[in-house]
Amino acid sequence: MRLTVGFGARPGTSPAEVLALLAESLPAPDAVDTVSTVDSRRELAEAVAAAHGWAVVTFPAGALAAVPVPSPSARVSAALGTPSVAEAAALLAAGRPAVLLAGKRSSPKATVAVAAAAPPVAVVGIGADGSIDPTRLHAADVVFGGPRQLDLLPETVRAERIAWPSPLVPALPRLLAEHHDARVCVLASGDPMHYGIGTTLVRLLGAAHVTVDPRPSSVSLACARLGWAVEDTEVVRDAGLLRRHLHDGRRVLVLSAGAATPAKVWHILEESGFAGSAVTILEDLGSAGERIHHDPAAAGPLNIVAVECRGPGGLPVVPGLADSAYDSDGQLTKREIRAVTLAALGPRPGELLWDVGAGSGSIGIEWLRAHRSCRAVAVEHDPARAERVSANAARLGVPSLSIVVGAAPEALDGLETPDAVFIGGGFTAPGVFERCWAALRPGGRLVVNAVTVESERLVAELHGRHGGELTRIAVHRAAPIGGFLGWRPMLPVTQWWVEK
Repeated sequence: MRLTVGFGARPGTSPAEVLALLAESLPAPDAVDTVSTVDSRRELAEAVAAAHGWAVVTFPAGALAAVPVPSPSARVSAALGTPSVAEAAALLAAGRPAVLLAGKRSSPKATVAVAAAAPPVAVVGIGADGSIDPTRLHAADVVFGGPRQLDLLPETVRAERIAWPSPLVPALPRLLAEHHDARVCVLASGDPMHYGIGTTLVRLLGAAHVTVDPRPSSVSLACARLGWAVEDTEVVRDAGLLRRHLHDGRRVLVLSAGAATPAKVWHILEESGFAGSAVTILEDLGSAGERIHHDPAAAGPLNIVAVECRGPGGLPVVPGLADSAYDSDGQLTKREIRAVTLAALGPRPGELLWDVGAGSGSIGIEWLRAHRSCRAVAVEHDPARAERVSANAARLGVPSLSIVVGAAPEALDGLETPDAVFIGGGFTAPGVFERCWAALRPGGRLVVNAVTVESERLVAELHGRHGGELTRIAVHRAAPIGGFLGWRPMLPVTQWWVEK
């Protein structure tokens, strides 16, 4: 296995500084044959490579920007026009397909990543009855799979059989790199592209290097047994995501993590006011041991949980949940303002939000509730509030909310380039707006809600410099005044929306 090193470096970085970081990162320095970086650092790359006799390959920033990487940097993107140098350079120089063997390492001045060539992969689905199409397997040199899956292979398959280690995902890049010159097949249950190993391999290698032969998924089989229309059935990959789909009359399938999942589903339903729901456990679908029952205590490890929701309506799907839905110490964007703010941010499928100064996390949480593929990072300097944000996100069915504990702008370093930014707390702190604006992708949206004289003054100044729209939002709520009702004003909010 030959390794390729990619590195990025700030101006003025010495070869010794890069080499010191490489010494910490390389599992086998003697296996390296190439060092790679952006064209503007070629002179530094040649000095680094000279110490070991490595070849040097450099790329323009535009070529690096086209390479998908696991940890893009908004700061690097703003400085060089590419979200990654180290990871992208390592992958490009290693050839396609290629894999990163470890997470990138950084020092104050440099970043390094290590990549290696990987093989194209054929993924073969196994039917629920154990049936396998052996055509691709007969041509393979190596077959990866779980022990149960490998035991199903016919004797006519002569390839080397390798059982997956646990945990699988961290070990997968090295396994592929070690067999980069082999014809590789991977076994998968049902449809490999439905929350399966096929999706993981495509993310690592790219769709052009992964061939998939699917079989019916557990979702298709469950819907067939229940008489449910697949297109009208919600599917969640984790019981923790169930809460956001609880609405009276809806049908939900929960992909189980094991024998304990049905009991967890029952607990969530009771806790959420949906204890009257009809719950069915479907085990070993399509096999000779298939079983359909309603007893969580008797559940086996291979199951899927079907829920016909019966309860008091559930939470609304549009922004503006009731303030009471959140646990808060008072740092909460109120319902009416929150709905207007989410409309201004305009979440779209797959987009990433930075919620800077998250408070109770309501903006990031309702961004995630807009679409299952939306992503969000909540940045909060107060550890107690950060824990509250995490609890709110879990209770409202979006446990995927990423939480960074720290003060902006320093806490923003290394985060993925956002599609939208909301600055709640800390807007007037030095460098916060500048850091967010530099990180925001072209065409992205930034929203600020100002409630103090100081923040309004800064908003007005930035509006004059960058344009956008200013909106004054005043909300009055009816409240008792003696035996009558009167209007009590909330603090007015000046909202600034701007597109980069």
